Amino acid sequence: MAKIAKRVAASREGLDRNKLHTIDEAVALVKSKASAKFNETVEISVNLGVDPRHADQMVRGVCPLPNGTGRTARVAVFAKGAKAEEAKKAGADIVGAEDLVETVQAGNIDFDKVIATPDMMPLVGRLGKVLGPRGMMPNPKVGTVTMDVAKAIEQSKGGAVEFRVEKAGIVHAGIGKASFSEAQLAENIRALLDSLNKAKPSGAKGQYIRKISLSSTMGPGVKIDVSEAGSPVNAAA
Repeated sequence: MAKIAKRVAASREGLDRNKLHTIDEAVALVKSKASAKFNETVEISVNLGVDPRHADQMVRGVCPLPNGTGRTARVAVFAKGAKAEEAKKAGADIVGAEDLVETVQAGNIDFDKVIATPDMMPLVGRLGKVLGPRGMMPNPKVGTVTMDVAKAIEQSKGGAVEFRVEKAGIVHAGIGKASFSEAQLAENIRALLDSLNKAKPSGAKGQYIRKISLSSTMGPGVKIDVSEAGSPVNAAA
């Protein structure tokens, strides 16, 4: 514990945690503070001016990161016939229907993402209690319930990140690895912020993007000036 406390204290040295930074400044700071022995994930937290308890203020979607996430997801696809063959050719790690349902129900979940064709959803619906809590349930709003399984697989493996606002109005997402260049991380951040702006719900009032923080897995948080998000402040209703 003493070693951990010492490392945390060292990572915070010289950092003004209340200062607002540009995206480029924040990325440089976070990379400089990522001192763990493994390749840390760079994570962003965005506090939105929404109340997700109201249906018209839910924010969720998918953002293809231009430089990927730094990890290759294992993708499972629920499909039959020609679509199953399409999924296999597109690089899906696991493809099935009733047999895949039985595998998941048995607790064998050796994948990170789930895609399904629309006709498979009555079958996949049985797995709601298993896949739902893990954030893996296919959903047409994020492109994981689709007939274009090849495109969905490409996005999942190519670094698309799903985002969904939590109860407290915060979106968390991994936008790359500490080994990425500053330019790659900054480009990914801007892509995600652009996707969040495009996903702004009709029920959102006042300032939409309120706070932005960037950090690595083991590093301190660095605040980003919300003006960097390019989100206008709307007058409160």
